[in-house]
Amino acid sequence: MSIELKNVTYTYSPGTAYEIHALKDINLSIPDGQFIGVIGHTGSGKSTLIQHLNALIRPTSGSVLYNGEDVWEEKYDRRKLRSQVGLVFQYPEHQLFENDVLSDVCFGPMNQGLSREEAEVEAKKALQHVGFKEKNFSKSPFELSGGQKKRVAIAGVLAMNPKILILDEPTAGLDPKGRDDILDQIAELHKVRGITIILVSHSMEDIAKYAERLIVVNDGEIAYDDAPKAVFAHYRELEAMGLAAPQITYIMHALKEKGLDVDVTATTVDEAKENILAVLRKCNLGKLSGNRQSVSDSQSKKENAKAETLISEMEADLTKDGTKESHSDVPDEDLSIQKETMDKKSAEQEENEGGQEV
Repeated sequence: MSIELKNVTYTYSPGTAYEIHALKDINLSIPDGQFIGVIGHTGSGKSTLIQHLNALIRPTSGSVLYNGEDVWEEKYDRRKLRSQVGLVFQYPEHQLFENDVLSDVCFGPMNQGLSREEAEVEAKKALQHVGFKEKNFSKSPFELSGGQKKRVAIAGVLAMNPKILILDEPTAGLDPKGRDDILDQIAELHKVRGITIILVSHSMEDIAKYAERLIVVNDGEIAYDDAPKAVFAHYRELEAMGLAAPQITYIMHALKEKGLDVDVTATTVDEAKENILAVLRKCNLGKLSGNRQSVSDSQSKKENAKAETLISEMEADLTKDGTKESHSDVPDEDLSIQKETMDKKSAEQEENEGGQEV
């Protein structure tokens, strides 16, 4: 067992008029090697929770154990703990301070006792792991873009070879491509190096795609702790907490309510597309060409287009008021129009492409 919280409570400003119970009797176990997502509305206690994991905050009551040892015992080496349990803050500029990128990433390993030469070896490996280009090693960290700063901040922690990497909103403020790049590299680190990843995020899509376990923090308590699919099945309860499920969850539930036998546990676009394709074929919307026993390449492409069209149009309906958190039920007439439009497009495609099939 890597990290364990036993009956952890944390209170800000205890005994004053400003007393706030940020965490309430938390019991949590984090084994080695998991990819864990943590979600919660602003003020839920999730940031306080992760700061307990590497002893940045001392619990008001309860205990935090790392490999079975209480990290707040008098003789415990908390400095060593923080090199094993690395934390990357939401705003990377708070962690960058050296004159150039390479020196900044070398700081941690040198603090562990490595020579400059040894530290540079670890720093360069870490920078390569996060996709940071060598030509930028000599630049000032403060000349970098937001995405580059996040990469350097992550590399600064990775260079110390931690067993656990905690990331607080690592993609905040990034464009979609930058966000995907960062998260793909984090997923690759998890796969290649086997380190435990704890990802705090407001993006349910990111959590659904990458995490194998999801912890929901609400009003200082653990509301849910399960596989993402199991947690997102409680999407109505999550809404009551000021959260939501991935948009795909709402799309699949809406389709199910309208009679399509889809899998409502799908949480990613790829899962939904594959399932909708299977349902469309079952409903004879993806027809075989003539009497052939297999679907041609062009037919497969048309079926894929149908599924993608349906998903895109449903997503557009769910976000037509401009807010990603708008998950009101899609009106019956809108779904009917979508299905009719999709069928018409499909018929036109089949008519236009019919002569092209072999």
